[in-house]
Amino acid sequence: MPSFDTVLEADFVEVRNAVDNAAKEIATRFDFKGTSAGIELKDKEITLFGDSAFQLQQVEDILRNKLTKRNVDVRFLDIEKPQKIGGDRLKQQVKVKNGIDSTLAKKIQKLIKDSKMKVQAAIQGDAVRISGAKRDDLQAAMALIRKEVADVPLSFNNFRD
Repeated sequence: MPSFDTVLEADFVEVRNAVDNAAKEIATRFDFKGTSAGIELKDKEITLFGDSAFQLQQVEDILRNKLTKRNVDVRFLDIEKPQKIGGDRLKQQVKVKNGIDSTLAKKIQKLIKDSKMKVQAAIQGDAVRISGAKRDDLQAAMALIRKEVADVPLSFNNFRD
């Protein structure tokens, strides 16, 4: 029985490269000389540092630019509010989304069920497995998911025939 998995995962090699390139640019830019502007990546969380909200916004723009150049969708980023860390310094956490949360998985499952297609959706951890009798039905399900869930960069892998 043909099936595929609907997943939400960024290419972390490219994310790391983009963060490294952004850190290099921040270190060499003249307007950041002598400031605490910086960027670092730990696990699946990027931390931005700056002396002011404007500088923090510039660091975020550099990060978005580098991610875009490396073909990483910026919709993977979950940006939190800036926090004061002493003096004028600010810190901002940016989480890289990985794995489909339960509410989105249930939404996808309900979408497939309500479409009356001859496919089934099953939640498996942080992925949703779609299975059906025909390959054409699975491709129609992919098109439906892409159309209806456009605010999240979903991808499809593990296609079995």
